Order: sequence, then C-alpha cells, then structure tokens
Amino acid sequence: MASDTVADAPAKRPPGENTARSTRLAKAGDWSRRAPLLPALIFVIVLTQLPFLATLVVSFMNWNAYYPEERGFAGFDNFVRVFTDSNTRNAVVVTIMLTVLVVGISLVLGMLIALLLDRKFLGRGIVRTLMITPFLIVPVAAALLWKHALYNPEYGLLNGTLKAVLGEDAPQPDWISNNPLISIVAALVWQWTPFMMLILLAGLQSRPLDVVEAARIDGASAWQIFRTMTLPHMRQYIELSGLLGAIYVVQNFDHVFTITSGGLGTANLPYFIYQTFYTAQDYGRASAAGVVVVIGTIIIATAALRTAFSLFKEEAR
Repeated sequence: MASDTVADAPAKRPPGENTARSTRLAKAGDWSRRAPLLPALIFVIVLTQLPFLATLVVSFMNWNAYYPEERGFAGFDNFVRVFTDSNTRNAVVVTIMLTVLVVGISLVLGMLIALLLDRKFLGRGIVRTLMITPFLIVPVAAALLWKHALYNPEYGLLNGTLKAVLGEDAPQPDWISNNPLISIVAALVWQWTPFMMLILLAGLQSRPLDVVEAARIDGASAWQIFRTMTLPHMRQYIELSGLLGAIYVVQNFDHVFTITSGGLGTANLPYFIYQTFYTAQDYGRASAAGVVVVIGTIIIATAALRTAFSLFKEEAR
C-alpha cells in the first residue's frame, strides 16, 4: 500500500522549471493586456514618426523646387545654414523673446488670479468657468479677435475706448504697426493665462491647510505665509506650468501668421519654416529647421515630464 501511494503521488517539478513557467505566464499576461493597444500604437507611429523620419531624410538633402536639377545629398550643409543664416538667428531670437515674455507674464497673472480664486466668495464657480474660456477658443479665432475687434485703428475696441474717454481728439494709434511684438504677446498672454491659472490653482488647493492655519494663529502675515510656505510648495507647479507653456508657445504659428504675417520683425521659427518651405521652396533647409525645433521641444518636454513625475511622487507619499 505504501509503495502504491508513493507511486500515485505527483512528481515534484524542479524549482527552475516552476520559475520558467511562471515567467512565461507573466509574459503572456503582459501581452494579453498590451495587445489591444497595438492598433493605436501603429496608428500613432504611422501618423507621427514616419513623417518625422521623412523630414529627417529631406533635411540632409539639397532640395529646392526652383532648382530641381541640383537635388542631391547635402550632408550637414542645411543645418549649418540654419545656424549661420541671419534670418534664422533673428527667428530664434524672436522665438525666445515670445516664449520668455508670454510664459513669464502668464505665470505672474495666473498666480495672482489663482490666489484670488482660491478664496471663498459668492459665484466662485461661475468666475472660474469664465476665466477658463479664453484657453478654450481656437487659436486662429483668438488671433482674429485681437487683430480686428481690438487692434483695428478704425473700429477696434482699444481706439474706441480712447475716443470715449479722451474725446474726439484722442489719439488713434495703429497698435500692430507701432508695437508688433507686444501685440502678439498680449494676445498670447490672454489665451495662456487661464492654462497657468488652472495648474497653479490645483497646486494651491493641495496645500496642507492645517499648517497654514497654525502659522496664521502664530501671527504670521499673509505675505510671510505666501513667501515661506505657499511659494516653496508651488515651486514644482510653477515649473510644470512654465515648461508646458513653453512647449506650446515655441511652436506657435497661428498668432504670428494671423496678426502680423511675420512682418515687422515678428517672424518666429515656425513662421520662418513656413516661409522657407512654401515661399522659398527650399525643402531641405526648411526640414533642417523643423528638426532643430523638434529637438528643442523634446528637450523642454523631457524636463516637463521629469517635473510632473516628481510632483506625482511627492503627492503619493
């Protein structure tokens, strides 16, 4: 009987075989979860990465539609021209100025508005919804609104306000011609301030209110609380909103094209690429400039993602 019982007992698997089997099962489970995402991944690759690869290939070519017989491999000549051409340098300077001014002013205004909306008052929900509205408007529509409804020297709201306040003899400046870059900055700030406000308001509402209340009971002023407690807590939120805003403002084309058409020294890198590609028909040089913009945007986006991940880690503690 004892021998029969021993014979009927299942044989023990070697430890190595059990480990390999569990590993195979884990891999099969991972693939079963990821398989439904493959069509979406393939779609994204076809839609984004293949055009970028084509742009990368063209950036190494001497390809101008006006001189089709000269088409051929150019090596790094297009990139050298991008970094040495005076028009490109001016476009880079304008892009940096636009980004710094728009992001900086939007951050300051967004912080002030977020501090106001963090307080309790009647109709706070309605005010928050109204404050978000500019960010929801299509960029081209927002640019057209500023160009015609506000800046127009004949029927614009700004000159109409001057005439209503100062009388018929009030000055009627051409806002776009006199201040082209500031005109674009004002329109972009109006649209991007709500975005900054949303992120900063989320940061304000995640503060430990018990610590703030304890500091207030101990006699700390509102400025001391803001400087020593609120601002350090908001550092990562400020970094995140600034980096995300910079990613989008660097690529802005709508406002420059709509308000000034790149004239009066307002052509940024996206508009310069548009001019090089569609006006000069220099596909190789335009592609090289596009690759440079993409690399710069990826660097900024990487910094933004690191900031976001560190923010999520802190909140998970």
